[in-house]
Amino acid sequence: MKFEEILDLEERSSFDFFWKEVSLSDRGYGLIRDNTKDRSVASIASVGFGLSALPAGVERGWITRKSGEERAVKTLKSFLNNVESKEGFFVHFIDMIEGRRAYRSEVSVIDTALFLMGGLVAAEYFGGETSELFRTIYGRVNFPWYVNGERNCFYMGYNYERGFWGGWDRYAEQIIIYVLGSASPTCPTDPSLYYSFARDVGTYEDLELIHTYTGSLFTYQFSHAWIDFRKIRDRDGIDWFENSVRASLANWKYCSSEGKNYRTLHERSWGLTACDSPDGYRGDFGAPPSAKSNTAHRTDGTVPPCGALGSIVFVPGIVEETVKHYFENVPELWSEYGFLDAYNLDRNWVSDRVIGIDKGITLLMIENYRSGMIWELTMGSQYIKTGLERLGFSRRS
Repeated sequence: MKFEEILDLEERSSFDFFWKEVSLSDRGYGLIRDNTKDRSVASIASVGFGLSALPAGVERGWITRKSGEERAVKTLKSFLNNVESKEGFFVHFIDMIEGRRAYRSEVSVIDTALFLMGGLVAAEYFGGETSELFRTIYGRVNFPWYVNGERNCFYMGYNYERGFWGGWDRYAEQIIIYVLGSASPTCPTDPSLYYSFARDVGTYEDLELIHTYTGSLFTYQFSHAWIDFRKIRDRDGIDWFENSVRASLANWKYCSSEGKNYRTLHERSWGLTACDSPDGYRGDFGAPPSAKSNTAHRTDGTVPPCGALGSIVFVPGIVEETVKHYFENVPELWSEYGFLDAYNLDRNWVSDRVIGIDKGITLLMIENYRSGMIWELTMGSQYIKTGLERLGFSRRS
């Protein structure tokens, strides 16, 4: 099968996850499962990716515009009226039927941002009632409430039992938080928050980049799924797109070299990022450069297809060979919803599930690679234009 045909099949199968693994209950309408194994729990991040996927579904003829708009409107109404929140921020994991907190979960700033980006894309595409509902939901988010004024950064998380903890004090996947916060029409944050987090520079072989703590690829991908950094730089001249290109190359080089230690890893099987594993979900899989003198990353030989596919806009030629390898040589990775979450040959293990955020980054980056549509919708939003301008971003020469 040709590469474009595999991409089309994977994108369509990923879309089917977001379209089918959804609650149609009165109170929880539009909630999308976190994964296919734990069927009673939704993730608001999964919903954000699902809302973003609706325009692709319409434009590629997988659903009608009417059905896509109805899904967006009813989902946003559910979040406006039923899904548990505090100060406009939503609880990360919620039950599928009632929209109430599950797992003693946190009220999440980053997952709320992922949900909001999905609402924004749907609003830009469908307009009308979808746009009005999004404006109301966005306007309710009290962004300054989540800010640690003493450290001038967003807290990492908040839950009812513990209160606030941690801080977004270094580069990761969170740039969308600063854009949304700065652009808020009701509760804006100071743009200086964006310039307060650490930009730690590290190297791997001949590559130098601003690295994240564990070097996990999703941290270099998530904000890029919506914001087109190819054309803009901040006032310090940082090119975040090129930075993610280098992070992807470093991950590929590292996995290629680690083939001597792990059967799964080689130049056509790479992309270390948060995913399912033989020992359960791990958020610290990654590659150098990483924190603590390049020791903060972890690997056990587990590889998720979303790691490489989420970097298709950064290193398309390498990803093409990787996707062909997965599809042609690892048939046990394929499922109803496309590639399963991960595999590990050293442990003779293949994941038994797909995970919403991993299908989401796969779908959005494939669509951006093929058409640029998610980028175009996002960058056409007045909120995004305002947020980027207030943060000091400008078009690159």
